[in-house]
Amino acid sequence: MKVTKENFPEVECIAGVATAGIPQGALLADALDLPFIYVRSKPKGHGLENMIEGKITKKQKVVIMEDLISTGGSSLKAAEALKDSGFKILGMVAIFTYGFELAQSNFEKAGIKLFTLSNYGDMLLAAENKGMVSNKDMLQLKSWRVDPENWGR
Repeated sequence: MKVTKENFPEVECIAGVATAGIPQGALLADALDLPFIYVRSKPKGHGLENMIEGKITKKQKVVIMEDLISTGGSSLKAAEALKDSGFKILGMVAIFTYGFELAQSNFEKAGIKLFTLSNYGDMLLAAENKGMVSNKDMLQLKSWRVDPENWGR
């Protein structure tokens, strides 16, 4: 809640990204006493075939809530759907990010501010400080982070 209030004081609505961003987004909206909507990855296959559920108010200032940022692809697709529906995107708040450069680049290109509560580097540091991971495993975890696509080859 603090991250959202401090970085987006003009927020008027919280949008959760389906599926895992919905519970956190709903809790955040409730805590801030704001309306809540959510965005599917694709339009529903029946009924009104909505991609966005909730009250759509054109030009409403929205903060998007996501659980995990890897490359940012699905999160930015949700942001685009909201923009196309008339919302003004203030930014995104996520629980966790791997901190991939590709994600940072994608968010910069889209012009969307991203704030996360935690990240892969902090998680590794905490695990290391608590002695939860051996030195050998820590090297593997760090090498995965540098090049996850080719790590297991």
